[in-house]
Amino acid sequence: MKEINYVIWQEDKYFVARCLNVEVSSFGETIEEAINNLKEAVELYFSN
Repeated sequence: MKEINYVIWQEDKYFVARCLNVEVSSFGETIEEAINNLKEAVELYFSN
């Protein structure tokens, strides 16, 4: 996978990760989970 740029912020008990390269975002209960979910979402975005 190529390198992606993202930002993370917290909303209530979840961390939201948003990709800056394409309009894809995801979330998780931890920062690591949010990043992993974002990577999976970006892979799915480009697989279509």
